[in-house]
Amino acid sequence: MPIRHGLSKRTKPEPPRAPTPGGLARVQWDRVSEVFGPLRMSPDQLRSFARLDGSDDEPWDVMLQAMALDEATALRLLADRTGLEFRTEPRLTESASRFYEVVPADTARQGSVAAIEVEDGVFTLAISRPMQPSVVSMLEDLLDAPVRLVLSPRAAVANLINRGYEQRGDLVTEIVEDMPLDASAIEKAAGAIGKTTDLLAQARQTPVIRLVNMILFEALRRRASDIHVHPMEDKLVIRFRVDGMLVDAFNPPQSLSSAISSRLKVMTELDIANRHSPQDGQTSVRIGTKKIDIRLSVIPTIFGERIVLRLLDQSQTQLDLDAVGMSKGLQTRLMDCVERPNGILLVTGPTGSGKTTTLYAALGRIDRASRNVMTIEDPVEYHLDGISQMQVNPKRGVTFANGLRALLRQDPDVILVGEVRDSETAQLAIQASLTGHLVLATLHTNDAPSAIPRLLDIGVEPYLVTSSLLGVLAQRLLRKVCTACNGTGRVDAGQCEQCFGTGYRGRLAVHELMMMTDELRRLTGERADGVTLYETAVNGGFEPMKIDAMEKVAMGLTDEAEVFRVLH
Repeated sequence: MPIRHGLSKRTKPEPPRAPTPGGLARVQWDRVSEVFGPLRMSPDQLRSFARLDGSDDEPWDVMLQAMALDEATALRLLADRTGLEFRTEPRLTESASRFYEVVPADTARQGSVAAIEVEDGVFTLAISRPMQPSVVSMLEDLLDAPVRLVLSPRAAVANLINRGYEQRGDLVTEIVEDMPLDASAIEKAAGAIGKTTDLLAQARQTPVIRLVNMILFEALRRRASDIHVHPMEDKLVIRFRVDGMLVDAFNPPQSLSSAISSRLKVMTELDIANRHSPQDGQTSVRIGTKKIDIRLSVIPTIFGERIVLRLLDQSQTQLDLDAVGMSKGLQTRLMDCVERPNGILLVTGPTGSGKTTTLYAALGRIDRASRNVMTIEDPVEYHLDGISQMQVNPKRGVTFANGLRALLRQDPDVILVGEVRDSETAQLAIQASLTGHLVLATLHTNDAPSAIPRLLDIGVEPYLVTSSLLGVLAQRLLRKVCTACNGTGRVDAGQCEQCFGTGYRGRLAVHELMMMTDELRRLTGERADGVTLYETAVNGGFEPMKIDAMEKVAMGLTDEAEVFRVLH
């Protein structure tokens, strides 16, 4: 049975041990069954318990199987029987930090036990496998303090463990969901940050760590894709990019600029003493079971270091053509290109328009068991089963051009090139498409027809374009109308908590797909300008993305103001 510990380590009685069925041969098994009460362990089950696999190491798990109960129900019944508290979602508090400093992470995970809080010297521990007296006794010895147990589901305890432990010592920090971030919290943190000229010591101060954690968590709570830390002459501005729009979030004291900069540099393993040249780094943090990848860029300015963090929550990214907002008819035409054995398909649009997401959504529909799919990207943002991904690293001599050459020696069927930036990469990509490979690549142009003049401008011969290009997909991202407030930004005379008063929540893509025709190939061979190509494409059935956008307005997904902002 579970253990109830007293509040004084020195005076607490010896805890009772879980009954061992094999040692109860002279006891009436039906009497023992009555002791279990609502947990419904029959005398026959108890008699055979010791012979079941795992009964010594994982008795609670074996009991769950024997009782045929789900975990939450069994824990509630056990709580009623023993008087222990049951918490569905225990919340971590700062007072429990000593547990995560003293108890090894492996011990906590193996025992499925985590600290919630400390009050009057007593550690409150959430446990999902309660029949472990030796584990609890060991924790008391490690903590040198009494403990109080509460019962919680395994997933909830795992979340506590993930939040409580830092993933890489002091470098990558767990973010605690309970952390508030408002003017008073920033003022309190600012007052607690000590003045020191030692940048490393400053970066490791608890108030600095807490302040940066609060900023990161608040950005993720608001679904921000980027955080901007912008020092000015007399103030420090922290802004979030939410659904493509920059919004002012906080204005901490300008004196905190160096502390925030130092902490972020320590997290991303950059040189904190170098404050006069640009630097780039990356790291990861966890919120519960979510892993957030962070890319950081630092540049020196006359008022201090300007920092931009790109946040990528892969668990929130839906790599599906339906999820990105592509119409069924367009999906059919796009997949007709993607399923071709050779040729090149370009996806165009400005930075941050979702080009890579669309390409990966298309790759997800390819039969990766029979086709060798390989990518070269800068950086690798998504991970898809069944494909091989290479990241550009100029410091080690891995560029798009020579990386693509290496990929071609790996017998690929489909190649994704993260970005066509120069003539050499473009030439190699097109040559690959002419030698029996399907090449998917991104390019920066304003619309689909402009991709052809762009390829010619960077040095690709017209005959190569006409013989290899299958089509060009262009796209933009529009903000979606918030469904909670119907775009008003207010609910029940107060600000909408879903969209934070903006009237928009989330984004969807609008597209245009230009398929190559004989007339377009003829004009390409003549080096026709973008206007001529556009008009010819429209006459051949090409629909500009504004048509797709207005269809989404008619469906109530976005509004005309947003279409005008993005496409005017």
